[in-house]
Amino acid sequence: MEEIHKGGCGAVRFRATGHPRRVSLCSCSWCRKRTGSLLSVSVYFGKEQVELLSNELKTHRLKSDAGRWIECQFCMQCGSALTWTLEFLPDYRGIAGGAFDDPAFIRPERYVYSQNKPGWLQIDEGINRCPTMPDNPNQ
Repeated sequence: MEEIHKGGCGAVRFRATGHPRRVSLCSCSWCRKRTGSLLSVSVYFGKEQVELLSNELKTHRLKSDAGRWIECQFCMQCGSALTWTLEFLPDYRGIAGGAFDDPAFIRPERYVYSQNKPGWLQIDEGINRCPTMPDNPNQ
């Protein structure tokens, strides 16, 4: 049976089916500002795997630390940044890890912009570290 992962902010609900294509931690300036935290948990599914179940999102395009575009989708009622698409991964839809009703399935495999990690923060040794955004999406 195919996995189904549901979540949202309350006003907006989504469903993602199957396994995520990648799960990343990130400490770029946009993710730190978007989350109000030192790093984000980003769960990426193929766009075809993600379905909005209620309400619409407002889209805002901005530039990443690497100079590429990011299209971020926000809830129009509460302002939560729930999903995004990166120029770097145009066929994927990122979803905020904290937006899932049950985040137990989330297993980060890489940490992007690890150069921005505070010294006191401990990250599992098994997670691949990228000091900045790699040029190759397969890294």
